[in-house]
Amino acid sequence: MKLFIKPGACSLSPHIVLEELGLPYETEVVDLARKTTASGLDFLAINPKGYVPALLLDGGELLTEGPAIVQYLADLAPEKRLAPANGSVARYQLQSWLTFIGTELHKSFSPFFNPKAPQEWKDIARANLERRLAYTAQQLENQDYLLGSDFSVADAYLFTVLGWAKFIKLDLGAWPALVAYQARVAARPAVQAALKAEGLA
Repeated sequence: MKLFIKPGACSLSPHIVLEELGLPYETEVVDLARKTTASGLDFLAINPKGYVPALLLDGGELLTEGPAIVQYLADLAPEKRLAPANGSVARYQLQSWLTFIGTELHKSFSPFFNPKAPQEWKDIARANLERRLAYTAQQLENQDYLLGSDFSVADAYLFTVLGWAKFIKLDLGAWPALVAYQARVAARPAVQAALKAEGLA
């Protein structure tokens, strides 16, 4: 498998998952501005959507969208328990978190990485982020991870998104549960391995 990434972007989430699972894989960095890969390939010919993550499977199929990729990966090694069993209520709770992170947190960061975004849009996005982060912190006050005591693919995604707060000068110190959570996830060996591989640690 080959995971196309941009260091520190949302592709860090499946990168962490791959490390957690111990599956064989390789990564290739994408220049998203030029739409070229590190080996000089036209990224749009690989993934017409033009963004990461994209996972090229050994059979030649391409998977896109982080929540789909991380669930696919987790199901390759169910004994690692990074996702509850398909069809269980817990699996739908996982999908609920993945959707929430993607639509309410991830997308709320988008205006800050768009040089054409007006300040009014950024102000609205920041207010939404603060509300959603407060909710997330509340859920983590009495449990280690989003689904309880076990780390899951949703935690890889949330950890990745929380890492962007520093780039927009959003102080997570307002939510001690999030700070503690971020440190807890960062201490995992697989997370450290992915961060180091992307030049982030």
